Amino acid sequence: MQQAAFDSEGNHIRWTEAPGAEPARVYLHGLGSMSAVYHAHVAARPELVGRRSLFVDLPGHGTSDRPRGFGYTLEEHADAVAVVLDETGAAGAELIAHSMGGAVAIVLAYRRPDLVSRLVLTEANLDAFPPLTAGSSGIAAYGEDEFAAGGYARVLESVGPLWAATMRLADPRALHRSAVGLRRGSAPVMRSILEKLAVERVFLQGELSGDLEGRESLEAAGVSVVTVPGAGHNVMFDNPDAFVAAVAGTA
Repeated sequence: MQQAAFDSEGNHIRWTEAPGAEPARVYLHGLGSMSAVYHAHVAARPELVGRRSLFVDLPGHGTSDRPRGFGYTLEEHADAVAVVLDETGAAGAELIAHSMGGAVAIVLAYRRPDLVSRLVLTEANLDAFPPLTAGSSGIAAYGEDEFAAGGYARVLESVGPLWAATMRLADPRALHRSAVGLRRGSAPVMRSILEKLAVERVFLQGELSGDLEGRESLEAAGVSVVTVPGAGHNVMFDNPDAFVAAVAGTA
């Protein structure tokens, strides 16, 4: 495990790393998750092994610190990931990012284009104010104190054992602020940024999740949108072969 201070108070963002060839692949997780849990099994596949791989836990999640004074907006998460890439000399990295991590990756590519050469996004949040059925909306519907006092426990009981296994490691206030920040979105909003980026962009949409809103506009802007058969939101678990092919660039 490695770490780097990401704020003025000396709080640390942490990651694990597998050595290999450049450019590095940097794996980012979704809300209430951890990078290695969602991505280590695919990074070890023969098609992907041999590349430098960083599994980054966002602030407030997993092994990273969870400062009470941090805002946990998309921009702040992106700046924390930028610290990792600056610290490790991983400029020009490929970002392999899931759900909220995809939104963070888009914002990072916008704020620090020198650090990003390619985006592989798995059902990334592209718009502000998602439907009330979205996990972030359910968490953000609570007030912060209300969530910390009892909403967190109720959410853990409702999300199912897979997500709860990593969500229980996230700080409740960090989780709530991250959800609020994700629901608020970035400025410009993530979809608009993604359509204008010049780097290679791949967007994975699980077949079971339904049609991707605005797909035609994304494709017209040069985003390669791939519908993954038999997969829902967690494409890397539901169809790892397709996920690996997309990351390797052979899809």
